[in-house]
Amino acid sequence: MRIFNPMYVAALATVTLVSCGSVKSITDKAVPTMDTTVSISQKKGAIGEEQFNHWAHADLVADTIPGMSLDKAYKFLEGKKGVTVVVSVIDSGIDIEHEDLKDVLWTNTKEIAGNGIDDDNNGYVDDIHGWNFLGGNGDAAPEQLEITRIVAKLNPRFEGKTIENISEADKADFKKYQEYLEAYKASSSRHFQTLARMEQIGENFAAVKKHLGKETLTLEDLQGINTEDQTLKTQVNDLMGLFGRGLDESAYLDYYATQKKIKNYDFNFDGRAIVGDNPEDMNDTKYGNGFVIGDKESESHGTHVSGIILATRNNNKGLNGVANNAKLMAVRAVPDGDERDKDVALAIRYAVDNGAKVINMSFGKSFSPNKEWVFDAIKYAAEKDVLLVHAAGNDNKNIDIKDNWPNDSEDKINEISDNVLTIGAMSSNFNENLPASFSNYGKLNVDVFAPGVQIYSTVPKDEYAKYSGTSMASPEVAGIATLVRSYYPQLSASQVKHIIMNSGVKVNLQVLIPGQKGEKAAFSNLSKAASIANAYNALLLADKMVN
Repeated sequence: MRIFNPMYVAALATVTLVSCGSVKSITDKAVPTMDTTVSISQKKGAIGEEQFNHWAHADLVADTIPGMSLDKAYKFLEGKKGVTVVVSVIDSGIDIEHEDLKDVLWTNTKEIAGNGIDDDNNGYVDDIHGWNFLGGNGDAAPEQLEITRIVAKLNPRFEGKTIENISEADKADFKKYQEYLEAYKASSSRHFQTLARMEQIGENFAAVKKHLGKETLTLEDLQGINTEDQTLKTQVNDLMGLFGRGLDESAYLDYYATQKKIKNYDFNFDGRAIVGDNPEDMNDTKYGNGFVIGDKESESHGTHVSGIILATRNNNKGLNGVANNAKLMAVRAVPDGDERDKDVALAIRYAVDNGAKVINMSFGKSFSPNKEWVFDAIKYAAEKDVLLVHAAGNDNKNIDIKDNWPNDSEDKINEISDNVLTIGAMSSNFNENLPASFSNYGKLNVDVFAPGVQIYSTVPKDEYAKYSGTSMASPEVAGIATLVRSYYPQLSASQVKHIIMNSGVKVNLQVLIPGQKGEKAAFSNLSKAASIANAYNALLLADKMVN
């Protein structure tokens, strides 16, 4: 692939098929390479609001916005017929009643709704549109982080002890406990500082209201207080700062209530009480239900991700999803905390066994005590020719060095299978700010980048919003994969993976490395493919392989 000077990007010029020798079938073909050349200038001026709502679909050459050339892709598809592809979104609850999703749902036609019987004998009763591994019906799903669960499990053995109190046989475990405890403290410190600050503000409100003899406070009340009590004066000034930012006691109470609901760092919280299973027993599979929506008030992530992939196209509502000919299989397995390895493994297997050909996984964590269960599920998906698309994570770290689970490599070098794409996030800025400031990266363990900043999509209750994250970049690529699998179903999951990687737009830009405080590197050093996923190029490359 030729790489050009800054402000030059890849756009299709020629496609060359890699020599394959004697090819028995289409799935034996190696994926072609693309040699492309075109030059553009950086976009001048602001992007209009309507255009910005759909910037991820723009074309770098035509619009000077580094999108995925989706409109161009659909022009290429005119006159072509695709097959229906089932896409599973493993995520939080998904509002399958949303106006832009209700017409693109996968339905298990072998199951009779509401009869309490596993009609198709797939192990799941009344799984009409998918499965809910988190239990409940309309209930929220608070949960601990994995590091909290690990430390909580070890606390009975080691809490409060020093190395002098530890037997020789337990010293190795105690050393790991100390490492885990430090990781827990580093992760939780901000949360507990926030709770302490909220408690302090509450004390300030109580003291000032007592001083004034009032049940409610206004900014004018605070401004009228004249006191020599230094403690009270400090409390008044603190509250005046709060009111000066447009907040009041009601806003404070709402925020404090939200913070207290977070169970990420609560050693004593049992997130499985509503589920009723043993999360440490992979053979305990009879749990969950078919209520995939979850809590519409607190769960919007899965709905947003789903809309990016396959919101109904051309219905004059909201947005056009990346893929047509797609059906959404909703799998609720991601709580407000870290997902369980068991749930992830079973969710992948459920999606595979029930016909999904593309699975989006916009979640991740830094610790995975039962990662072998997930590895086995990934391999199972590979055996069944299913492509998994996974978000790289939002910790602005190099995941060639730091852990990020799930993934397709235990040692960060050798892949366990060839059916996983890991996606970094990029912005609409075709300059040094191209990578999203939060995105993880890695020359070996991030495959390709895609739009993931201020992405407009569906949220519960027929609403729409802009979210940012690699969680948004992953479904952009899952949408491309779905398009390719729809119009070129002869191609394998592995081939589709490499088509997306080989067809991406390469840019020769020096960019800010996420999390490195001004340090720059070539954009090509941040991912294996060194490119931006491009729908048009991917379809063209697939077409060259098949035709």
